[in-house]
Amino acid sequence: MKYYTLKRRYFDFGTYSYLFRQDGSKVCCMVERPMLNNKASRSCVVEGVYELLPHQSPKFGSCYALESQELGVTREGPSLRTHILIHKANSPKELQGCLAPGVDFGLVHGEWAVVNSSAAFNLLMKELGGKPARLTIMKD
Repeated sequence: MKYYTLKRRYFDFGTYSYLFRQDGSKVCCMVERPMLNNKASRSCVVEGVYELLPHQSPKFGSCYALESQELGVTREGPSLRTHILIHKANSPKELQGCLAPGVDFGLVHGEWAVVNSSAAFNLLMKELGGKPARLTIMKD
């Protein structure tokens, strides 16, 4: 199983992170909604350890889902949060509690975002290879 660490920085307008492999090399950037007390569809998820599981979304197609029974995050309910996915997007406002990869940070329509989300998503999907992985989310 592959292990990854997401090191976050929190801002009022969003959460911006770097995703690292176990050896410390950088995979990509990530953007999420701001921390809003873990409110469903409005907040990034809380820090902790999650399983990254291959998922087929009706809206986003093949992607990955976060799951941690201990933290109340599952693909299906009942739980505190469901369907926390990693999918293509650029800015926090395009997300409903999910995470979006990018190749770098930048401005998109005057808003801090990740850029080239499609390219970063495709590289991440190739790296994960359709297999489960473990993700630790922490403050940088």
